[in-house]
Amino acid sequence: MDYKNRRWQRRGNMKQSKSFKLLLSIALTLMLVCSSWAQSTALRRIGVLTPGGDFGPVLEGLREGLAQLGYVEGKQVSFIVEDTKMEALDPVKAAMRLIAAKPDLLVTVATSHAAAAKQVAESIPVVFTVLTDPVQSGFVASYVSSKNNFTGVSNSVAPMSGKRLEVLKEMVPGIKRGLAVVAVKETIAQKSFQFLAESASKLGIQLVRRDVTTKEELEKILLDTPKGSVDAIIHVPAILLRNHINLLVEKAKKDRLPFGVHTEELVKKGALVSYGEDNRLTGIQAARLVVKVLKGVPPSDIPIETPEQPILVVNRTTAKTIGLRIPREFLEHADRIVD
Repeated sequence: MDYKNRRWQRRGNMKQSKSFKLLLSIALTLMLVCSSWAQSTALRRIGVLTPGGDFGPVLEGLREGLAQLGYVEGKQVSFIVEDTKMEALDPVKAAMRLIAAKPDLLVTVATSHAAAAKQVAESIPVVFTVLTDPVQSGFVASYVSSKNNFTGVSNSVAPMSGKRLEVLKEMVPGIKRGLAVVAVKETIAQKSFQFLAESASKLGIQLVRRDVTTKEELEKILLDTPKGSVDAIIHVPAILLRNHINLLVEKAKKDRLPFGVHTEELVKKGALVSYGEDNRLTGIQAARLVVKVLKGVPPSDIPIETPEQPILVVNRTTAKTIGLRIPREFLEHADRIVD
């Protein structure tokens, strides 16, 4: 009798043990599901380091692109934005403030701000935009794999400098001498001028190069360039010149000179024509890379991308101001016209 009781007791204990293991397995599964759900619904924090100003459309495009991919601000993602007011504020200190806020990743705008992030973001993923020649500049190992915590969308501002001169020449065939102001402390300006000089030589255009480091030097150069000494002003991209673009626009209008630039934002401020990437579309393109990072893909596994489509923008009001009649066939090829 005792033997039978012990046997049934063992069977009862085995059933209880199996039931406990089953309950434990169910509990662990529920915990994993809840944890996964919590992670998928938690607000992901995106830090943005930007010069602001004319670069604003990059952030607009980023927000738009993320929303299209199901990452809506305030629901799936939130933004922590450090705007350095076109470098009136120190981008390195701004980057440090972003890191202190512990975002899931950083998005940088412009080469200078990617450099600032590189100084302080040792392991946090970084998606850069508007970055000139990321390989040669030492940000990444190659376009296929950065081999570090960086990925993003580079820009073609420097390589396209020659093409922009061709566009300006097509618009105004009589150009023989062009004023090119170079901000010598900025890498982008130095690289852009190299491509510009190659194209000018092929087109038979003499470049009148003038180097500057400050606003005051820029003002003096424009004052010392007499009317009739050049046929055009050719923009050499740089933050310094972008911050004081009004000085170049005023000179061009006063002397009735065509002024070619690299971005639509400057055409809206009075330049004649631009040919280059659309900053808003660059932001939309970068959003796809941001989503990959948010889903857990290491930046080193995400190839560096280049801008998808340059655009041609013409300011018809400026053309009238300087007395230029734009060929009809040229206007027909314009992607956008500013009036």
